[in-house]
Amino acid sequence: MNEKLKAQERKYKARDTLYTAISIGAVLILIGVVYVLAQPNSLWESIVTFFSDLTLRSVPRTGISLPAPANPAAHEVLYSAALQFCIGLGILQVILLLLRFMMHSPIGKKAETVGNLVYWFGASYLITNYLYDTPNNTQWFMFWAGILIILGLSLVARAFVLMTKRK
Repeated sequence: MNEKLKAQERKYKARDTLYTAISIGAVLILIGVVYVLAQPNSLWESIVTFFSDLTLRSVPRTGISLPAPANPAAHEVLYSAALQFCIGLGILQVILLLLRFMMHSPIGKKAETVGNLVYWFGASYLITNYLYDTPNNTQWFMFWAGILIILGLSLVARAFVLMTKRK
């Protein structure tokens, strides 16, 4: 019986290694596609401009200062690339989730993929709502607060998937 469990464990590890390879390869392809679609020169310049534009800004209605661009509305190319990347990773998570169900992966791996799916599609939703229509400093900080909320929602989604195993 112990030998049977070890064989099954090796099978899961081999499959997990395959999913990891697919994920890494897809992320690298996605980075290349987003870079090419965004006109490489303008994306690189936008990244450099974004980081040189960062200053400490006061978070509205608090005494806290955090890094933010001096002019958040000036980085539309970067926001567009980030949106494309988030949507691409969300689609990758859907594909991985389908593969995990077809290959009967452990529930923990399915829960992880569901959590990632919620995070990446949630991040793309936030980029669309807070960074596209000429954002100001308030919207910039609302975006990051939303990212924290989406992170929490992704953990809750993982927990719900894990709870299905307990029934």
